[in-house]
Amino acid sequence: MVKFILSLGGSLIYPEKIDIDYLKAFRALILRYLDKNEFYIITGGGRLAREAQAAVKSAGDVSGKNLDWLGIAATRVNAELVKSIFGNEANSEIIYDPNIAPAEKKRIYVGGGSRPGWSSDYVAVSLAKTVGAITVLNLSNIDYVYEQDPRKNPDAKPIEKMSWSDMKKIVGGKWTPGSNVPFDPVACKLAEESGISVVVMNGKNLDNLEKYFKEENFVGTVIG
Repeated sequence: MVKFILSLGGSLIYPEKIDIDYLKAFRALILRYLDKNEFYIITGGGRLAREAQAAVKSAGDVSGKNLDWLGIAATRVNAELVKSIFGNEANSEIIYDPNIAPAEKKRIYVGGGSRPGWSSDYVAVSLAKTVGAITVLNLSNIDYVYEQDPRKNPDAKPIEKMSWSDMKKIVGGKWTPGSNVPFDPVACKLAEESGISVVVMNGKNLDNLEKYFKEENFVGTVIG
């Protein structure tokens, strides 16, 4: 039984509006691989979180803790959405604490944010540690981690494999609510300390994700 930990970016769930076509295709892919696998899906807040946080910021001074709680609420809305799409195949209540293994006997478990200071990436790594998984798949809207931001530098080079020390040079060492980085720097630290590797790939490309499930060559960055 392989335990797949998926950190599912909010940008995939809610790019401009809820992407139901993507979610249907994602559901179909996961269901095809249930027989010999378990899937733990932690959803990000994405656009929903950033819009809520921006709105509150525009109204006046707000603490980082309050911004975090807004982000957590957004991740949980996305988690409820994803869980509902899987119906009875998924856990009945979303995961709130990644340090406690789910009590239900299911093949699909869905969760969102947990507490201030913890991004959904950090929750995914914590859950991997709890259930004994050795890899987290970070599904976002980028194909690789790049040496520089490809939106600012079209010639930025993709990285197929990198160490945690190299990754920390890119993302820094501090988590900021609503920040948009390839992987949360605090989660990087926990993954490195726990001996957990992370694969960054474009979750929109479900054919590529299936290649990973089938242990075939895939497009993405392996960290660790």
